[in-house]
Order: sequence, then structure tokens, then C-alpha cells
Amino acid sequence: MINHVVLVGRLTKDPELRYTADGSAVANVTLAVSRNFRNAEGVIDTDFVHCTLWRKIAENTANYCRKGSIIGVMGRIQTRNYEKSDGQRVYVTEVVAESVRFMGGQPQQWLGHS
Repeated sequence: MINHVVLVGRLTKDPELRYTADGSAVANVTLAVSRNFRNAEGVIDTDFVHCTLWRKIAENTANYCRKGSIIGVMGRIQTRNYEKSDGQRVYVTEVVAESVRFMGGQPQQWLGHS
């Protein structure tokens, strides 16, 4: 079986880094990825893809990237579901990153960003 995803897009907001109870770094980001064709109205649609980054990938992305940064994500699609407190079942599809490339310039550009 093959489950491999490659995306290049812009971050929709600054990455928010957090840590699990066992100390693993994790960041959830959303990539805005434009389609490579126009729709019936002549507009290029954009997909918003949720990505989960772990450990050093999460820390580096949070430290060096900001809203609007162009990044490349290589990873796999993962699905999961859970039940909310009100009993409603929620289904989630996301990309779990195995590597991230910073494509929107040199990381030094963002070191002073607060």
C-alpha cells in the first residue's frame, strides 16, 4: 500500500507549539494550497489542509515560520474519529508530516518575529 502526500502551500496562521504530557512537541497547522486549474467561474480554488507536525519538525516550524510562510510538507494521510461529550461522533482527516521544507525565504527572516 502507498500513503504518501506532498503539499506546498502557505500557512494560514502562525504555528502554535504545544507539548504532550510525555514532553513530545506537537503543532497543528493549516496549509492553503491552490489548485492547478480554474473552476467554471474562472477562479482558482484553494484547499485548506490540516497538518500535524511532531517533535523537532514541530519545534523548527514554530520557531522559523509565520502566517503566510510557504512550506512544503511530505507525509501521510491519517484518519481518526472520536466522540464529543454530547455524544456526537467527529471524523478527522489530516496529513501527518514526516518532513517539512521552508520554501519562503531564509529562516533568518523570521528569527526576530514576535
